[in-house]
Amino acid sequence: MSNDPLLLTGEVADATARLLRTVAGFDAGDVAAASLLPRWTRGHVLTHLARNADGFVNLLTAARTGEAVPMYASPAARVADIEGGAARPPAAHLDDLRRSAGRFAAAVAAMPPEAWTATVQTPRGPRVAALLVWGRLREVEVHHVDLAAGYRPADWPAAFSHRLLHEVAADLADRAAAPAMVLRFPGSGCHELGIGDRAGAPTVSGAAPDLAAWLIGRTAGEVLTVTPDGPLPNPPEWI
Repeated sequence: MSNDPLLLTGEVADATARLLRTVAGFDAGDVAAASLLPRWTRGHVLTHLARNADGFVNLLTAARTGEAVPMYASPAARVADIEGGAARPPAAHLDDLRRSAGRFAAAVAAMPPEAWTATVQTPRGPRVAALLVWGRLREVEVHHVDLAAGYRPADWPAAFSHRLLHEVAADLADRAAAPAMVLRFPGSGCHELGIGDRAGAPTVSGAAPDLAAWLIGRTAGEVLTVTPDGPLPNPPEWI
């Protein structure tokens, strides 16, 4: 699981290509249909993905130039952009996704090596610029699932699934509201991640994408098993 943003750019390109293939098959009814996200249609998700790419361009520009460029003009502007673009025709969504993805790729290519160490201000706090490419990959892969158009967590590449699972588990381990649990998943041997006090904590077992999708609220964890037998823990809401 590399942290090198330049190594992740190929994964972003592949994930974007998969997303575009899905969207290329949408008609107007598909765009207007509900997504997995409350109160959002697929059009809302698609518009968010395009504006998110532009937001990451802003952060990369900030890292490259040293200027204080915000990811979004304001929270209200972000919401207005998503609402205003959601009902566009399928062709407009597809073109927007392609163009915004191209702008993101160009911004990554323009980054000098030293700029990746800069700290930028995101809506969720300061981040090192080197993490921005991973952030974009996560957005594309998770929201592709949110389209509810046949792309599932099981379709995530193995490297992405494992990285997402490790990231979410590490985040939960730092949150007092997270219930204690041990996450067990197969790999080369059997891997475990602990959240909270492992003494007496239930073990939740399953494939890495299934565990990750459950922890981020994309599934109810129906295929997971709990030892000792009992209900699944109730993790707090993800970002």
